Amino acid sequence: MLGLVIVFEEWGWEPLARLLANIARLPLLAWLAQRIAALPPYAALVAFTLPWLILLPVKLLALWLITAGHGALGVAVIVLAKVVGTATLAWLFTLTKPALMRLAWLAAVYERWVAWKAGLLASLRASRAWAWGRALKRGLVRRLRRWRAMRP
Repeated sequence: MLGLVIVFEEWGWEPLARLLANIARLPLLAWLAQRIAALPPYAALVAFTLPWLILLPVKLLALWLITAGHGALGVAVIVLAKVVGTATLAWLFTLTKPALMRLAWLAAVYERWVAWKAGLLASLRASRAWAWGRALKRGLVRRLRRWRAMRP
């Protein structure tokens, strides 16, 4: 399960960060981005962790919805929170990374995280499930291209 979360974040991190960066060109968000990028290290850490703390009650609400018999709505809320949270964290990390990496303890944790994640992704990419998923994706892409080619 952790592998799936890591793969989602690996897949979604860059595109979602770009999407939010494009949205952040709006004047108010551009102003906010400049302020966030100029934060000192510990304030940057607070800014980076704040969305995670805000989304935690939303995810708990989603779990409550699932246990209350609204499974589809609960799963939809979790998926939406994950996408929005990943986009926001990716954008904030891009803005705050220079300040965050000035914290020696955080830079060390980040280096270990990156190394661990690279090893996990290498293991996943070497697995049969990954090969099966890639073959499935290639087949779906081929079918989609054929379908598009047949349309007028």
